[in-house]
Amino acid sequence: MSRYMLIMRSSAEAEAAMAEANIDFDQIIEQMGRFNEELIKAGVLLAGEGLTGPEEGFVVDFNSDPPVVTDGPYTEAKELFNGFWILDVSSKEEAKQWAQKIPLGKGVKVEVRRVSETEEFPQDNPWVQKEIQWKADLAEKIAAQARADADKFASR
Repeated sequence: MSRYMLIMRSSAEAEAAMAEANIDFDQIIEQMGRFNEELIKAGVLLAGEGLTGPEEGFVVDFNSDPPVVTDGPYTEAKELFNGFWILDVSSKEEAKQWAQKIPLGKGVKVEVRRVSETEEFPQDNPWVQKEIQWKADLAEKIAAQARADADKFASR
C-alpha cells in the first residue's frame, strides 16, 4: 500500500462559480461527507481536513534573511489550498480514481502526490531513527486520545 495526499486547490473562478450557483453550505458539507464516508467504508482514508480561508493564514518567504512573514489574504496567489485527504491505496491508479470522484466544481483542482515512506530513507541516519520514534509516540498519543474520546462518548 502507498499513501497519497490529495490537495484541493481553489481559484477565484471556483469561488465565483460557487457564489453564482448559490449552493447551500449544508449541501456542500453533505456532498463532502458522503465522499468521506465512501473513503472510510473502503478503508483508504487516513486523514482529511478542510482549511480556513487565507485571511487566517500567513506565508513565510525564505528568500530573505531573516524570512519575511506576510499575513493573508494573498492577492498574488492564483490558487489556494482549501483542504486535503491522505489515502492509503494500492496504487497511483487507485489514488487517481478516488481523486476523480471528489465532488468539486469548475475552477477547482486536486493535486495528488505520493507521501514518502520512512523506509525510503537511510535507516542508519539518526534523524530518520528519531522520526520513526516520533511517529510511534504520536500514534500512541492519538490512540490514547481516541480511547479518552470513546470513554467520554460512552458515558453520555
